[in-house]
Amino acid sequence: MTSPIFGPPQSWPTNQDAICTTPEFDAELTIEAYHAGLFPMPITPLKDVEGVTWWSPRLRGVLPLSRLRVTRSMRKSAKRYRTSVDQAFSAVVAACADPARTGGWIDDQITAVYQELHADGIAHSIECWDSADRLVGGLYGVSFGGLFAGESMFHDADLGRDASKVALMRLVGILSDEYADSRLIDVQWLTPHLASLGAITVPREAYLLSLRYLLAVPAPDWTGQRH
Repeated sequence: MTSPIFGPPQSWPTNQDAICTTPEFDAELTIEAYHAGLFPMPITPLKDVEGVTWWSPRLRGVLPLSRLRVTRSMRKSAKRYRTSVDQAFSAVVAACADPARTGGWIDDQITAVYQELHADGIAHSIECWDSADRLVGGLYGVSFGGLFAGESMFHDADLGRDASKVALMRLVGILSDEYADSRLIDVQWLTPHLASLGAITVPREAYLLSLRYLLAVPAPDWTGQRH
């Protein structure tokens, strides 16, 4: 999908994942970016720099729902935790944004934009709670039609073993209705951790081609999941 801001994909750099940097950054522009196949991330993480860099990986990490690899350990962990949807969005983002995390990149401007997207019913979180009702893991991302674009996930190293994986299991469960075969989780870049869960890579061109169909798929009922 060609964007008036980001231009046609044919004009994007073919030798790098970063497409461009804009001095402006707000919720409206972010929505346009996702519809064009891009996502925002500061090129200088956790620095007070105006604007944001927009990315479209040459090899896009994706997780088809049917490929989620659920281990015996994950099934056991799922019995230990309670999951919820959109009950602690701010807390999940804050945990994901912890600057002590390796590779931390979520700054104040990212947080503010996704808070606005959450208020508009576009960004969602899944939380994992232990038996003492402590938030021990979770994830957040944005939902457009049949696409869920995951932004970040976390788990408490001491209290939440496999908690982020359990949150991912809940996400796949939410997306797995009658449109499951037409839905996709975008994980941006493939990491060894995500590969172990079943994620794969597709070329940028293939991702952009599939995007037009994904956006036409009905979105899941997020409101009915809030428990």
